Amino acid sequence: MVSAPGHTPVMVEETIQALVVSPGGRYIDATVNGGGHAAVIIEHSSPGGQLLGIDADPAAIAAAKDRLAIYNGSVRLVNDNFANLEAICLKTDFFPVHGIFLDLGLSSLQLSDSGRGFSFQREASLDMRFSPGQELTAADIVNTYSEANLARLIWTYGEEKQSRRIARQIVAQRPLKTTLELAAAVEQACGGRRGRIHPATKTFQALRIAVNQELENLEAALRQAVNLLGADGRLVVISYHSLEDRIVKRFMLNEAKGCICPPEKLVCACGHTPRLRLITKKVVTPSRAEIIVNPRSRSARLRAATRIINQEELDESSERLFFLAREAAGNTGKQANSGRAQRSYSLS
Repeated sequence: MVSAPGHTPVMVEETIQALVVSPGGRYIDATVNGGGHAAVIIEHSSPGGQLLGIDADPAAIAAAKDRLAIYNGSVRLVNDNFANLEAICLKTDFFPVHGIFLDLGLSSLQLSDSGRGFSFQREASLDMRFSPGQELTAADIVNTYSEANLARLIWTYGEEKQSRRIARQIVAQRPLKTTLELAAAVEQACGGRRGRIHPATKTFQALRIAVNQELENLEAALRQAVNLLGADGRLVVISYHSLEDRIVKRFMLNEAKGCICPPEKLVCACGHTPRLRLITKKVVTPSRAEIIVNPRSRSARLRAATRIINQEELDESSERLFFLAREAAGNTGKQANSGRAQRSYSLS
């Protein structure tokens, strides 16, 4: 297994098999983190493989740059959010692709970063931003949201049953400036520690999701990923909690269906046709051996699907990507980009 220093990629073999990585292929790692999965993907796609690595965290991009330096010429790295996936690919002329991979977990690098407050186990400011360019921080939420809004956020994004008690305690003790202060407030609200899981786990998850708009960005990335995949291209996603996995599962199931009209409609009005075929009928989980070696992998859930394209969609998508490519390049001449647009789904 190839990994970046301090970072152990999860379910590597399962990922490579689901992506069907092959020599000469083009792949996107939309959450490149420390470059662990990316290194394995580019190795399996050589000779001739190309990889586009994307991450909203500039520290992750820096780590991936060091880790992937030996693959110079085969890897492009972009510091951006995967919610902008389509625009990134158009700007870098990296479409269509054979496979797109998303690993939605926090990396070891982020958890050990003492300055951003992702972990409640060490003293840090309440930041939790993936990118320093973002405005909203966890401190903003903790210290300015009303008790009702705090409780709703912790319940919605953390699925925390004691969200109201936690929100009440946070408001009573604020301003809270550090991770340890927040963790102590949550622990006090929950009546102390019970069991193996720290009582602040779900609250920290909820704040991180809210700060980074993770669920909204995931939905946007999934929609765009389907547009960028060539025929038989693979979409592979590893999630780590039920909210993410629910979004991925629902998206793949809907895109694998024909009609998606409400059950009460007797006649189809949506005209929806399948764009994906499920590869994983059931969610794939790490092996017992991997969990022993890497306990953080225990909550990982992998789902995969392959792209289906009919001739009508081929024509529509080619025309759509042609105009998007023109707009991205700022070029008004049709012939300048027509060749690129016609390649939109012509992978071999």
